[in-house]
Amino acid sequence: MPSARMTAQRAAITQMISDQKGFVSAQQLHEQMMVAGQKIGLATVYRTLQSMSDDGELDVLRLDVETLYRRCQTSSHHHHLVCRTCGRTVEVSGAGVEEWARSVAASAGFSEVEHTLELSGLCAQCSIRAAKT
Repeated sequence: MPSARMTAQRAAITQMISDQKGFVSAQQLHEQMMVAGQKIGLATVYRTLQSMSDDGELDVLRLDVETLYRRCQTSSHHHHLVCRTCGRTVEVSGAGVEEWARSVAASAGFSEVEHTLELSGLCAQCSIRAAKT
């Protein structure tokens, strides 16, 4: 259950992130909001995205240099296939991954283990484009 109250700024950020096709950074989202005429600070965008992430409303990809956000399409545990060229993202489940994670954790004496898995590659369209060059 979301813990933050719905302010006008949070509503605007929620709408903007919901309109995205793939993952975006806080800076990209802020820039899009400014272009759309929304007057909102970058720090507010960062705080709101973090809050939404903490509430389980957003998927998060942590890359070497930045964090990317995307509105969850499903509320159940899932993983991602992400095109490293265009950013197209597909949510996938992976029973084998879940069993492997439980097994590895148990063999090391861990419990209540959480995990994320992102697979990156080329989507079908980007694969076709890459083959033509």
